[in-house]
Amino acid sequence: MTYQVRYYTKTGNTRKLAEAVAKELGVEALPISTPVTEKTDILFLGNSYYAFSIDPEVRDFVASLDKNKVGRIVNFGSAALLNSTYKKVKAEADKVGIPMDPKEFHCKGEFKGVHKGKPDAEDLRAAAAFARQFK
Repeated sequence: MTYQVRYYTKTGNTRKLAEAVAKELGVEALPISTPVTEKTDILFLGNSYYAFSIDPEVRDFVASLDKNKVGRIVNFGSAALLNSTYKKVKAEADKVGIPMDPKEFHCKGEFKGVHKGKPDAEDLRAAAAFARQFK
C-alpha cells in the first residue's frame, strides 16, 4: 500500500495534523503546491473551511489529480466553527473520478482565540491513530 499526504493550511493547524498522519505512515507531509506525480493507493488530503467552503486552491488541487495515479482520497482537517469538509471535497473528487474513502478525521482548530491550543497533543495522537487503520 502506498500513501501520500498533502495539506492546505492558513493557520498551521492542518499542517500539524498532516505531519502526525505522515509520520504514522512513514511518508512526508507536503503542501498542496506539491503535485502528486507518483502513483499512490491512498492520498490523505488535509484541508479546512474558509469562508464557508473549501479554499479555491484545494478545489484546483483536486481538479489537477489524475485518477490513474490516485486510488482514493482520505479527507482530514480541522476547523474552529464548522464541521467536516468531506462533502465539499467529495464533490470535487467526483468531478475527476477519484473515490473518497467514507472514513475521515476531523477535530477543532484554533482560530482567533476560539478553541485555543487546538489541535492539541491528544488530537495529534488521534490523527495518527486514524491513519494507522489504513496500514
